[in-house]
Amino acid sequence: MTPSGAELIALQRRLAAQVSKPSKSIQAPRTVAGIDVAFPEKGRITRAAAVLLSFPALQVIDQATAELPTTLPYIPGLLSFRELPAVLAALENLNQQPDLVLCDGQGLAHPRRFGIACHLGVTTGLTTIGVGKSRLCGQFDEPGSERGASRPLLDGGEIIGKVLRTRTRVKPVFVSIGHRIGLDQAVDLVLNCSSRYRLPEPIRQADRLAGRRA
Repeated sequence: MTPSGAELIALQRRLAAQVSKPSKSIQAPRTVAGIDVAFPEKGRITRAAAVLLSFPALQVIDQATAELPTTLPYIPGLLSFRELPAVLAALENLNQQPDLVLCDGQGLAHPRRFGIACHLGVTTGLTTIGVGKSRLCGQFDEPGSERGASRPLLDGGEIIGKVLRTRTRVKPVFVSIGHRIGLDQAVDLVLNCSSRYRLPEPIRQADRLAGRRA
């Protein structure tokens, strides 16, 4: 039986309490994976892509996809429940576990502080960061136009992420912690994974893979 939206919201709130937000920096990763999800066949299929890269060289080591029947409708704020089964399957298909995962989506920058990056991190124990293309919640002042400029993303006085300019005079991305990492280090790692494009290279590669026809 498919759980109701109210049941999923209650589960989100319980799981959000398990998100780890360390104050100390973690060891620099040797590998970083990007994940992205597409919904082909008019949403009937959930296709997740995972691409594993070396860090800091950002050379592709491995990539994998997984396709599963979509079991939940789209419900705003509950997308991670729809995406997670295929994401877990795609990561399982990689030849090694990544040290860090960059998720195309939100982490703490979510109304209930539990976006896909948090959900994946709490479920697997992996270190995760959310990198959103757009704002889901919160307010911010526009960061400076130069690469590396950032401003806090605030919600009710709480800092829930950073608005980061990864390329000069290009729209920023929205970075928030997922699990087992602090915000400042998350911003630094996202910037170090973003060399030529707006999106970090692991997510850009996963986005391309998720959009390919099987």
